[in-house]
Amino acid sequence: MAGFPIEDGFPAERLFKERYSYTYDDVIFLPHYIDFPADSVQLATKLTRNLNLSIPCVASPMDTVTESSMAVAMAALGGIGIVHSNNTSSEQASLVRHAKSHRIPFVSDPIFMSPSDSIDSADDFASSPFILVTESGTRKSKLLGVVTKSDWEALNGKEAKVCDYMLKSPVTVPSSYDFEQVATFLAAKKLEFVPLVSEKDGEVVDVVTAADVERIRGFPAALGLPSLGADGKFMVGAAIGTRETDKERLEHLVKAGANVVVLDSSQGNSSYQIEMIKYVKKTYPELDVIGGNVVTMDQARNLIQAGVDGLRVGMGSGSICTTQEVCAVGRGQATAVYKVSSIAGQSGVPVIADGGISNSGHIVKALVLGASTVMMGSFLAGSNEAPGAYEYQGGLRIKKYRGMGSLEAMTKGSDVRYLGDKAKLKIAQGVVGAVADKGSVLKFIPYTMQAVKQGLQDLGSSSLQSAHDLLGSGVLRLEVRTGAAQVEGGVHGLVSYEKKYF
Repeated sequence: MAGFPIEDGFPAERLFKERYSYTYDDVIFLPHYIDFPADSVQLATKLTRNLNLSIPCVASPMDTVTESSMAVAMAALGGIGIVHSNNTSSEQASLVRHAKSHRIPFVSDPIFMSPSDSIDSADDFASSPFILVTESGTRKSKLLGVVTKSDWEALNGKEAKVCDYMLKSPVTVPSSYDFEQVATFLAAKKLEFVPLVSEKDGEVVDVVTAADVERIRGFPAALGLPSLGADGKFMVGAAIGTRETDKERLEHLVKAGANVVVLDSSQGNSSYQIEMIKYVKKTYPELDVIGGNVVTMDQARNLIQAGVDGLRVGMGSGSICTTQEVCAVGRGQATAVYKVSSIAGQSGVPVIADGGISNSGHIVKALVLGASTVMMGSFLAGSNEAPGAYEYQGGLRIKKYRGMGSLEAMTKGSDVRYLGDKAKLKIAQGVVGAVADKGSVLKFIPYTMQAVKQGLQDLGSSSLQSAHDLLGSGVLRLEVRTGAAQVEGGVHGLVSYEKKYF
């Protein structure tokens, strides 16, 4: 053995030249030297060339993941949500506009009625103790009054129109108030709830209750500043396709205030996407555009040359995606992230690792391998903020989660993402499933980010840039794990256990 250098692990450049397609679970980092506490690790990062985030988290543009509520929560935490496009352009623009009108970290779902409506039964209140009365009976008109459940129950003639007994000109606060301002107002006035209304037109933006305040205060503090645009409002992204009609959708989104657009294609290296990238950059030069999805350096190079401000990496790695199985095309996500990041980094284009995130360790691996952010679908699905109602399945509280390549999603229009909108035969590249109730992202994302900080600390990286530098210099080493090593690295050898991360 004398005279032979002892090599411990492999530099990334060498490992990813071995002609294998590795997933996150296939590889493991070797620990490095720690000389700083975990809390000093900085997670601030770039979403695109020009947009910064406090945490490296992006909510995927899926119709069971990101609408207004998710976009608001992610921005409040310091990340960003990308509103899906499986709807009409006006509906998508409305979701973006609604999210950007908020300054508090959640979206409520109040009940509205018009002045001429009557309340037939206590069921009309559903789970809310009050009903808001507006000119049109919707959120999109001026607030006229409030009816509480207790006032209605004390009413003799319950068939009366709500305008006859509602509390007129209720106390409100401007929608520009942030959470602390609203909480202080409620406490000072000893109110159970207060509507937030637009200073511009008097429309109801949201309602905050005293119970909401207590619930939010019970969540852990965000690990960074909220994501705010130049206008001082929450940053919100939106997905578009590459058809001619998407140019009209883009116009709606720009008017709604979208801060970034994602060209939502399963295979982004196409003439259609390249043409759309050039159109967006020419028509709206101040708007950042994220291209993808890509998994190879050649794909990435083409989109970078077209002018993208960010790249979305992943093909067939999502938990509900069957692209690799159906089309025999794709790449292991660890390899894809490393390869694309290697070329994108030379042009200063941030990479979004999209798909394959099941735990905080996967996030650490994606970020250290070169990504600046991770895009999550199943990790956020099933949360309070995800679209859809909770159901019970086998005694478990769940929400539906479906791939945008599933036949169910395609009937809503997502087939254009797979360049199949004109195809006579629709071939699914995703499935419909269910995800267990996760609670609020306002609770589990801060805990997840703390775990990411600890992972970076073990690697001797005090920031994402430090991690990228250490990987590029060969200081950080990796190894491939055998199947037995992967089993050993997880929970094993127990008759039963309950896995809780916080």
